[in-house]
Amino acid sequence: MAGLSRAAWHRVRTDAFGAEPRGERLSRIHRSPQFADGAFRNPLPTRRLVYERTPLEITRAQLTGDRTRRAPGAAVPVHRLLPADLARPPASGLRLTWLGHATVLAEIGGRRVLFDPVWGDRCSPFGWTGPKRLHPVPLPLTELGPVDVVVVSHDHYDHLDMATIRELTGTGAVFAVPLGVGAHLEHWGVPADRLVELDWWESAEVAGLTLTATPARHYCSRGPRTSALFLWASWVVAGGGHRLFHSGDTGYFPGFAEVGRRLGPFDATMMQVGAYSDFWPEVHMTPEEGVRAHLDLGGELLLPIHWCTFNLALHPWDEPAERVVAAAQSLGARLAVPRPGKPFEPVEAPALRLWWRAVTTRPAEEQPSEPQPTGPRPPVPDGADPAGANGSARSKASAEDDGVPV
Repeated sequence: MAGLSRAAWHRVRTDAFGAEPRGERLSRIHRSPQFADGAFRNPLPTRRLVYERTPLEITRAQLTGDRTRRAPGAAVPVHRLLPADLARPPASGLRLTWLGHATVLAEIGGRRVLFDPVWGDRCSPFGWTGPKRLHPVPLPLTELGPVDVVVVSHDHYDHLDMATIRELTGTGAVFAVPLGVGAHLEHWGVPADRLVELDWWESAEVAGLTLTATPARHYCSRGPRTSALFLWASWVVAGGGHRLFHSGDTGYFPGFAEVGRRLGPFDATMMQVGAYSDFWPEVHMTPEEGVRAHLDLGGELLLPIHWCTFNLALHPWDEPAERVVAAAQSLGARLAVPRPGKPFEPVEAPALRLWWRAVTTRPAEEQPSEPQPTGPRPPVPDGADPAGANGSARSKASAEDDGVPV
């Protein structure tokens, strides 16, 4: 597909590919300080892919690697989220519900903010191919209820899903997106007066909240080539005395510290820790880099995102969780790793439970040691671990607390 001419490409594209910016939207793009030489630029020189030998190496690695380790060995123990779970306002004024991958529902300042919503079965422009969901969504979109703001970090399919956006249009939500990305949403039926399109460091007041687009180190594309006219961003949302940071997709860079100085500290950061690779080290963070970025930002609690839901890289399915737990313990960062769909309030985050170990395909000789919980909480007894001391047995108490596969 990468070899298609522009005319041939337009003949095969579908609505899911979105639309190109035009008119005043395009003029704003051209005026952006981030736009130079016909394209948006990263905060520092960044390569989308880094080939150590030849461009065929990624394909060879995908075909010859151990694919069994890249997916859970059994059903992921999703918490079946019910409207009743969210019916009562959070006592602290802030509640987070990770719904899988980069999708997070944040209740902040009496409002509901939905980050990078993806309910689709595949992150792809086509229904018959592309990375398929490894666990069900914790609740149907029809049960989600009202949403005040939808925040989108960039236009990749695992962060921006056309069908999900079209359904959310009926909620009356305002959609906050980086420069250029509004062209996709308007093409899909989002009214222009419900679009807030921001450049880096620009802010907007929406539903009593302050939304700020902040720099990230990544790229945009919904086709075979990198898109020049669409910006990517991380996001800060503040309201009701609380502040949140959502990383979207990004490589590590010194700009996290500047975001922290200008807009932090943060009650919680939602940090990308999965889908990393030596082939693209400059556009996705490793778990260790995610913890480092969280500390740069002045984050109080780290919620790891961008893992568990889609198979997008060559690393084992559970590796992001294991590595982020170890890094947080080493660096003294507070961490919450809830099952998808399990709400929690960052002010009193749930005790760390290694729920993913119960469904991980792992050779016996590679069983990881038990890390100590991070933060001020006392250690969790072995019997309370969802995987048990040997990684397989589950106590009745932990099974009830951590749920069962749905």
